Amino acid sequence: MIEEDFYATIKLITGEEIFAKISSVEDTDQLLVSSPVMISPIFSKNGTNGYKVEPWLKTSPDELVLVNMDKVITVSESTDLRMITMYNAFLKDLRSDSKGKISRKMGYIANIDDAKRLLEKLYKNS
Repeated sequence: MIEEDFYATIKLITGEEIFAKISSVEDTDQLLVSSPVMISPIFSKNGTNGYKVEPWLKTSPDELVLVNMDKVITVSESTDLRMITMYNAFLKDLRSDSKGKISRKMGYIANIDDAKRLLEKLYKNS
């Protein structure tokens, strides 16, 4: 049986910190981790700060991962609305981009002949 899920930061024995929605799996020594991400602060020279959000497992399509508790140092429940909002926005963007559909939001769409003519014209005029 799976207990109620919640948002949390998990510190692993490897030193990694992951943020995810998690559930503890009853009668096991494991956590069920949903779409884990790593969130890193970014600092710019002009004083603007932000965060970089990236998938924890970069080459796996699996959204649910089991983590053994012997690999976990601590689990800290998060009620930080900013972190939860960033996490959910990242997942929404990731899921919409991974559907394989081309859209104008991605950039200019053209067929090969039109693109070739446009590039040749740009080259000749430069």
